Amino acid sequence: MAKKNTSHDNGKVYKEISKSRRITMGIIFLVAAAVIWFVFINGTAQDALTTYNMTPGGSSTVMADWVFSTGKALEIMAVFSAIVGAYQLIRGFGKFTNGVLALVAGVFVFSFLTWASSGGSLNLAGLLRVTVVRAVPLTLGAMAGMLCEHSGIVNIAIEGMMLTSAFVSTVVASLTDLWIGMFAGILAGALIALIHGVLTIKYKVDHVISGTVINIFATGITSFLSSKFLQKTDFQYLNEPGLFPQIDIPVLSKIPFAGPILFSHNMYVYAMYVLVIVVTIALFSTRWGLRLRSAGEHPKAADTLGINVNRTRYMAVALGGMMAGFAGTYFTLGSSGRFDELLTAGRGFISLAAMIFGNYHPLGSMGAGLLFGFFDSLSAKASILKVPIPSDFLGMMPYIATIVVLAGVVGKIHAPAEEGKAYEKESL
Repeated sequence: MAKKNTSHDNGKVYKEISKSRRITMGIIFLVAAAVIWFVFINGTAQDALTTYNMTPGGSSTVMADWVFSTGKALEIMAVFSAIVGAYQLIRGFGKFTNGVLALVAGVFVFSFLTWASSGGSLNLAGLLRVTVVRAVPLTLGAMAGMLCEHSGIVNIAIEGMMLTSAFVSTVVASLTDLWIGMFAGILAGALIALIHGVLTIKYKVDHVISGTVINIFATGITSFLSSKFLQKTDFQYLNEPGLFPQIDIPVLSKIPFAGPILFSHNMYVYAMYVLVIVVTIALFSTRWGLRLRSAGEHPKAADTLGINVNRTRYMAVALGGMMAGFAGTYFTLGSSGRFDELLTAGRGFISLAAMIFGNYHPLGSMGAGLLFGFFDSLSAKASILKVPIPSDFLGMMPYIATIVVLAGVVGKIHAPAEEGKAYEKESL
C-alpha cells in the first residue's frame, strides 16, 4: 500500500491559501481605490481646498497650517491604491503584504479625512494627540490580558479590575496622595486578579464564567458605593483625587507637529511607551518570558523541565491584574479627576479586542489601541466633519477591522495553545 505524500499535499494547500489570500488582498486594495475615486472624488468640488491645523490646542509649539487641493490629493491616493492593488493581484507582496495593507488602510483613512474636511479645516494634530491619549487604557488593558493568556489563563475580567482600581484609587488619592492612590489601585487590580486565579487554577472554574462573575461583582459594588457615598455632598471630599500634571519632555516636546502629539502628556502616556518595550522584551527575549509562555503553550512539557506551571500562572495573573489596575487608575487620576459609575465604559472588553487584533504581542496591541483610539477620537469630531456618516458608524470601524483579522484576512492569529485549560500535575 503506497504512502500518502503528506508534505506535497500540505505544500499544495499552502500554495492555494497563499494564492487565495493574495487575490483577496488585491481586491481589497482595488475596492479602496474605487471608493476614493467614485465616492470621495465625485463628492468633492473641483476647486475645494482642505486645511489641516498642525498645532494641537494649547501647545506652545506653533506650526503653519497645511493647505492643499482636495481633488488632486484624492486622485494621487486613488491611483496609488489602484497600482498597489493591481500588483498584489498579479504578483503579490509576499511577506510584506500585511505592511502594505496597513499602508493602504492609512491612505484610505487619510483620504476620508481629506474628503470630509474639504472646504473647511480639521485640527489633525489635535486629533492625533487625542488618539494617543485614548489608546493608553486600551494598550495597558491589552497587555494585562496578554500576560494572563500567554500563561494559559483567559482573562475577560479586565473590565472589572479596571473599574475596581479606578474606585479604590479615587478614594485613597482623595484621602492621601496621587501616588499612594495609584499604588492602591494597582494592588486592588492584583487582588481581583488573584481571585480570578484561585477560581480558575485551584478550583478549575471555567475562565469565562469566573471573569464574567468578577465583572458583574465589580460593576455592582462600585456602583453601589459610588451612589451611597461619592455622590453625596457630605462625602464629596472622597471623590476629589486630583490629576497627574502634564509633563513636557525637554527638546522632544518642541519638535514641530510630532512633539506635542507624543511628548506633551501626563505620566500615563510615557508609562505606556515604557511598558510596551519592557513587556515585549520580558515576554520574548528572556528566560522568564519563555517559561511563562511555555505554561500556556505546552504545560506538560514545561512541567517535565521543572517549571511549576500553576505557580507561573498565578504570577502571570497577578502581573496582569497589576497592569489592569494601573490602567484603571488612568480613568480617574489621569483623565477625569473623579469617579463616576461605569466609568470604564467597556474599555476592558475593547482591550481584549486590541490584544487579539495585535496578535498577542505588545507592539501589535499598541497599534490596535491607537487604531481604536483614533476612531474613538474621530467619532467625537464627526459633527464637525460635515459628512452624512453617523458617529456611531465611525465608532464601529475598529470592531469591523477586528472581525476582518479574526476571519484570517491578514494572516493567522497565534493564540496560546492551552489557554483556558486547567492543568493538573500528573502523579507518579
